[in-house]
Amino acid sequence: MNKTTFILLGVTYYIVSVLIIIIVLNKINKKGKNKYKQEIEELERDKNQIISSDIMSSLQTVEEFVNNDLMQEVYTNLRTRFDVIKKEDIPHITDNLLKLEDLYDSKKYKELNKLLGTVEFDIYLVKAKSDYLLKEIKKITLSKGKNREIATSLKTRYRLVLNEYNNHKIEYTYISKPVELQFENIDKLFSSFEVAMEGNNYSEVNKIIKALDNMIGNLELVIKEGPSIILMGTKLIPRKIEDIKSIKDSMERSGYNLDYLNIDNSIKDANKKIATALEKINVLNITDSSVELKTILDYFDNLYNEFDKERLAKKTFDDEMRSVLVRANKLERNNNELRRKTSDYKYSYDITDSDLDILEEISKELKDIKKNYEVIVSHHRNKTVAYTRLSKEMQKLDRALDEVAEKLNTFYDTFGNLKEDELEAREQLDQIKEVLIKAKCKLNEYSLPMVPDYYYTYMAEAKEAIDDVKVELNKKPISIKTLNVRVDTARDLAVKLYNTAKEVVKSAYMAEMSIVYGNRYRSLNNNLDIALIKSENLFFKGEYKKSLECSINAIDLIEPDYYKTLRSTLEKK
Repeated sequence: MNKTTFILLGVTYYIVSVLIIIIVLNKINKKGKNKYKQEIEELERDKNQIISSDIMSSLQTVEEFVNNDLMQEVYTNLRTRFDVIKKEDIPHITDNLLKLEDLYDSKKYKELNKLLGTVEFDIYLVKAKSDYLLKEIKKITLSKGKNREIATSLKTRYRLVLNEYNNHKIEYTYISKPVELQFENIDKLFSSFEVAMEGNNYSEVNKIIKALDNMIGNLELVIKEGPSIILMGTKLIPRKIEDIKSIKDSMERSGYNLDYLNIDNSIKDANKKIATALEKINVLNITDSSVELKTILDYFDNLYNEFDKERLAKKTFDDEMRSVLVRANKLERNNNELRRKTSDYKYSYDITDSDLDILEEISKELKDIKKNYEVIVSHHRNKTVAYTRLSKEMQKLDRALDEVAEKLNTFYDTFGNLKEDELEAREQLDQIKEVLIKAKCKLNEYSLPMVPDYYYTYMAEAKEAIDDVKVELNKKPISIKTLNVRVDTARDLAVKLYNTAKEVVKSAYMAEMSIVYGNRYRSLNNNLDIALIKSENLFFKGEYKKSLECSINAIDLIEPDYYKTLRSTLEKK
C-alpha cells in the first residue's frame, strides 16, 4: 500500500467513529427524554388518584349522620380537611406538573430533574393526608354496623350471665339485690344504646358500649366467683374458726402452749377480711376477695397440721424426757466410777494427768446437760413453751449425750481395760512358758547325737524375753504399751524355738533314714559310699540338714526319685 491509501483509510475510520458516537449519544438522549416523560405521566396518574370516589361518597354519608352539634362539628372538621386537599393541595401539585411539562418541552432537564423530586414528595404527603382522612371517615360510616355487632355480642354475654343467675339463684341469695339492680341498669343501657343508634349519636354510643362491656364483664366475674366467696365468707371459714377455737381451748386445757401460733389475732384479722369481702361483694366488687378468702381457708386448714405436730411432739417429748434423764444419770455414774479409780490407775499403770482430764471434761458436760434438762422440764411444768420447741431442745440434749457417751467409750477402750490387759499378759506368759516346755519335749522325742548350737541360742533369747515380761509385770506403774510389746516378743521367740525343735527332729530323722537306706548301695558305687560317710560325719556333728542334703544327693545317683519317696513315707506316718 502507498501513502495515499493509508490516508484514505484513516479518514474513513475517523468518519465512521464520529458517526457511531453521534448515533449513541442520540439514543441516550432519546432514552433520557422518554424516561422524564414517563415519570411525569406517572406523577399525573398519582395526583388523579389522591381523591377517590370512595372518600367523597363516605363524606356524604357522614353528612347524613349529622343530627346534633357534636356530629356537625365532626363533619365540619372532616369537610374542611377535604376541601384543603381538593382546593389547595391538588391545584398546587397541578401547577408543578405543568411546570414539569414546560421544562420537558424546553429540554431543561437539569431543572426538571430537581422539580421532579419536589412534586413526588408533595404527592406522597397529600396522598397520606387523604388516606388518613378516609380512614377517619370510614371509622364513622362503619361504626353503625360495628357498634351493632358489638352490642349483639354483649347481649349474648349478658343472656349467659342472666341464665346462670336464674338457674342457680339460691347460690346468689346473699347478693341478689345488687345483682338484680345491676341487671336493671344493664337493660336500661341497652335501651339507651338503641335510642343513640336511632339518633346517630355515635359519640354517646361508644360511651354506652364501653359501660356495658365493663358492667357485664364485672357481672361475669361476680356470677363465676361469687358463690365460692359467699360460701367461704358465710359458712366454710366461720365453721372452721369455731372448730379451731374448740380444738385450741381443749389442747390448752391439756397443757399445750399454742401462743406461738398467734391464733386469736389471726382469727380477728380473718373476721375483718371476711367482713370486708362480704361488704365488697354486696356492691359487686370482688377484687382480690377470692384470693384472700382462699388464703385464710388454707391458713386454718394448716392449723390442723400444726395441732397434729404438737400432739406428736408431746408424745416424743414425754418419751425423751424420761430417756434423757436415765441416760444422763447412767453416764454420770460410769464417769464417777472411772474417776474414783483414777488414783489406782495412776499407781498401777503408766497414765498421766492429761490422760485423765477427759473425765473431768465429761463430768462438766454432764452437769451442763442436766442443768439444761432442768430448764426444759421447768418450761414444761409451767406450760410456757410449745412441745415442738421442747422436743427439739430435748433432742439436742440427747445428741449431746451421744457425744459424751462416745468420749466415755473411747476412754474406757483406752484405759478401762488396763487390768484386763495385765491379766491377759500374765496368762500369755504362762502359755509362753508351756511352749518352751513343749519345745524341750519335742526335742526329747528323738535321741539326737547332738543338739545344734543355734537351738540353745534361741532358747536363751526366749528365756530372756520371758524375763523381760516378768520385769514389766513387776513394775509400778506398769506401762501396758511396753508390756504388750514384751509379751509379743516373748511369744514370737517361744514359737520360733518350738518350730526349730520340730525342724531339728524332722531333719535328724530324715537324715538317719537316708543314711540307713543308702547303705544298701555302698558296695555298688564308690562315690555314694564317700558321700554317705560325709553325711554320717555331719549327722554326728548335729548338722542334720546338711547331712540330709548330702545323703539324698548321693542316693539320687542310683535312685533319682528317692526324696519324693522319703517325703511320702513321712507323710503317711
